[in-house]
Amino acid sequence: VQLQAYGGGLVQAGGSLSLSCAASGGTFSRYTMAWFRQAPGKEREFVAGIMWGGEFTYYATSVKDRFAISRDNAKNTVSLQMNSLKPEDTAIYYCAKAREQWGSGYQSRSYEFDSWGQGTLVTVSS
Repeated sequence: VQLQAYGGGLVQAGGSLSLSCAASGGTFSRYTMAWFRQAPGKEREFVAGIMWGGEFTYYATSVKDRFAISRDNAKNTVSLQMNSLKPEDTAIYYCAKAREQWGSGYQSRSYEFDSWGQGTLVTVSS
């Protein structure tokens, strides 16, 4: 599966931004998908995940109640709606596909994902 992320940009604190990720070349609907981010000088961290059927979502504590992940298996896309953005949300955001098909756990570690988008930059100004 190849992933292409887009939708990043510059937004003021308190604003909203939506990211999307298009998948091609595989059976998208069998895999948990997730968003990670990497801020300058920091390690990549998990942001949000959605299981293959779309019924279950899970979030990092830092974004819970502000971000919402969704997917459309018919269109092979996964999205991240980001609200109430803070300067500390500034990072390059990556979409990722889980390594395991039909995963039943809440994958959130980088090694559990084997396909990554190229990243899209989100900058939140104060």
